[in-house]
Parts: sequence; structure tokens; C-alpha cells
Amino acid sequence: MRYRIRFNKSAGQPGRGTELHKWRVFDDDDKEFICKHVKIHTVSYTAVDSNGKDWNIVTSGDMQIDRENSTITIL
Repeated sequence: MRYRIRFNKSAGQPGRGTELHKWRVFDDDDKEFICKHVKIHTVSYTAVDSNGKDWNIVTSGDMQIDRENSTITIL
């Protein structure tokens, strides 16, 4: 699956996680995950989509979620 990752500029606001939740991860279905840490163990790149939205990181792989540490790992 492909993942698009953005820095969470709205961290700490209602519904946007705490001040420490600095990353927004979107899957191919546009489901959003907000987390404190992202670990990427695959090839990644920056991209601009057809709507002009600038993504900090784009990568493909399998996502694992560690809810205890609020960490997403993409293998």
C-alpha cells in the first residue's frame, strides 16, 4: 500500500492529537492516522499530487501501528 505523510501543523488543536502528535499519515483510501513518530524502512520520496498538495514523504509498504508509543512503522 502507498502512504503519504505530512507534518501535522495543527497538532494540539481539537481532534488533531496533542502537541507531540507531529505526523499525519494517509493510506490509499485517504484514511488518516495521527501519530508522534514515523519510522520508514522503505524507499521514500517527496511529491506533489495532481491537486497541487505537497507531501513531505511518500512511500509504499506495510504499516505497523504501535499505539502504546504512538509510532507508525512502514516496512
